[in-house]
Amino acid sequence: MSTAPLVDTHCHLDAPRFDADRAAVLARARAAGVGAIVNIGCDLAGSRRSLALAAAHDDIWATVGVHPHDAKDAPTGFDEELVGLASHPRCVAIGECGLDYHYDHSPRDVQRAVFVRQVAVALRTRKPLVLHIRPKEGGDAFDDAVQILVAEGARDCGGVFHCFTGTVAQARRALELGFLVSLPGVITFKDAGELREVARFLPGDAMLVETDAPYLAPVPHRGKRNEPAFVALTADAVAVARGEDAQVVHQATGANARRLFGLA
Repeated sequence: MSTAPLVDTHCHLDAPRFDADRAAVLARARAAGVGAIVNIGCDLAGSRRSLALAAAHDDIWATVGVHPHDAKDAPTGFDEELVGLASHPRCVAIGECGLDYHYDHSPRDVQRAVFVRQVAVALRTRKPLVLHIRPKEGGDAFDDAVQILVAEGARDCGGVFHCFTGTVAQARRALELGFLVSLPGVITFKDAGELREVARFLPGDAMLVETDAPYLAPVPHRGKRNEPAFVALTADAVAVARGEDAQVVHQATGANARRLFGLA
């Protein structure tokens, strides 16, 4: 694997939007100083695609999980299948999993039940969790997720709150649970002042950066397809918010990712 410092800790390179030029996308990422990429599983089929992609590239790693959008379609024994998939040597985490009360593509009680079972998978396989927590305006997805994490003993596996766009108070709660916080390209948006406050608040050893590609491209690519090379723009924006040299943030977030996910 490359020793380049940057790590894109969350992307979906197996998505059809990359089918036409995936090799070129990877080449651009490497040229931009991205030394490792974590590709995310969102259902059983997607988890298998993620593992296959990681198996084909030394600088890509995979997660396996069931996204809250897909919770309603999870088969009865999905958690046992995840345990089996997690034994793959390129699997570094369980997820993305959690609660999404913004879209409610799955009933909330089903989301919660599927989330609980994936926390159990993470504890059983000794792998960290990749959390997707998205509230509805004024909703309580974050509080519900925290309640589940505490009740199920998720501190023992740890993990990351992916694509964090919450408050400083919520970031503090995530850290108290023993989790890291991953900052997305949203931090480059003009109206993301609160997220820049979060970036200033986070200890240097508790933050990650991500693209969530093909979604949420940072400025100046906002509205276009996102890709792992653009994680450098997010890291640079974090550095500006913190008043630090960009290379410091590149190095710190990369080291945090390698520690959390056990990247060789």
